[in-house]
Amino acid sequence: MKSTWLIKGIVVTALLVTTACSSLVKEISVNETSSGKQVEILENGSITITLDSNITTGYSWQLTGISDAEVLEKVDNPYESPTNGLLGAGSKEILNLKALKAGTTTLSIVYF
Repeated sequence: MKSTWLIKGIVVTALLVTTACSSLVKEISVNETSSGKQVEILENGSITITLDSNITTGYSWQLTGISDAEVLEKVDNPYESPTNGLLGAGSKEILNLKALKAGTTTLSIVYF
């Protein structure tokens, strides 16, 4: 089973001292509903991507590409253990990213 999840055009915008930046956020959390969408955050901000996953099946989410690694970097990729205590139960995989500077980049994330 191979599933591709893609956030197109993650836009990282530097903080400007104008009212135009009032809509930009320092931190944003997204999930599979954001696939193919553009998000905007402030420079030095963070993006948290939370996706359904079950690493006990041998599958996990892999960051396969950041089109401009000078704009965005992966910080970590933890897995939340299932809360129901059932053997083989699925849970959530989290991908934490940091905006390094203003720019645009595209992420490719694949479940395999």
